[in-house]
Amino acid sequence: QVQLVESGGGLVQAGGSLRLSCAASGSTFSINIIGWYRQTPGKRRELVAAISRGDDTNYADAAQGRFTISRGNAKNTVYLQMNSLKAEDTAVYYCNARTTMSTYWGRGTQVTVSS
Repeated sequence: QVQLVESGGGLVQAGGSLRLSCAASGSTFSINIIGWYRQTPGKRRELVAAISRGDDTNYADAAQGRFTISRGNAKNTVYLQMNSLKAEDTAVYYCNARTTMSTYWGRGTQVTVSS
């Protein structure tokens, strides 16, 4: 089992920055990929960025060049640094962890960007 807890969301003005954190606990040795997804009402949850066990990263087009996913020194925390935020980045952001057998989700953190 893997537990994920997100933090760092909030209200920010357009053009500002936020850093989201995802703290993983439990069987973290089994995690292959950790990613950030986001969802707005009425829409599907979409990938924002992901980082693999080997630190390969992948970004959605909307995040490329503005967001950076990284690991903390303890390796069990993954960050999403979001710069140059836009109103359309407003969403609930979820942390996701994938193992060989399962997928885990955190409860999400709200990001609201005011224009």
